[in-house]
Amino acid sequence: MTSTRKPAITFIFITLLIDVIGLGIIIPIMPDLIIDLANLDPKASEAMGYASTMGAWLLFAYAFIQFLFAPVIGSLSDRYGRRPVLLGSLLGFTIDYLFLSFAPNLAWLFAWARGSRYYGCQLYNRWRLYSRY
Repeated sequence: MTSTRKPAITFIFITLLIDVIGLGIIIPIMPDLIIDLANLDPKASEAMGYASTMGAWLLFAYAFIQFLFAPVIGSLSDRYGRRPVLLGSLLGFTIDYLFLSFAPNLAWLFAWARGSRYYGCQLYNRWRLYSRY
């Protein structure tokens, strides 16, 4: 491996690590977060069912928007280069995570989850970029 490829691969892995840490933090607490944002009693029997249903819809919205915008992000990275688009997506994720941390209700959480997947389409492009090295 040449010395110019090692920093590039390090950059790719750091951006992937940031994305995966963000998902790894939210997945375990998602049911409690949904119950809290919906103002439900955590001890009620229907609370976990509601949280499961809303969590599934939230993950569906997240994946569906990624499916729609992956070609858009791919063409942007082909036109402007991978690195600027990767850095832009990291900036978008940072702003998105800040807004998600202050979400007052489930509607806001759904709206920002859809926006975050637009930036999350870069996850696929990062793996594709890694395969080039």
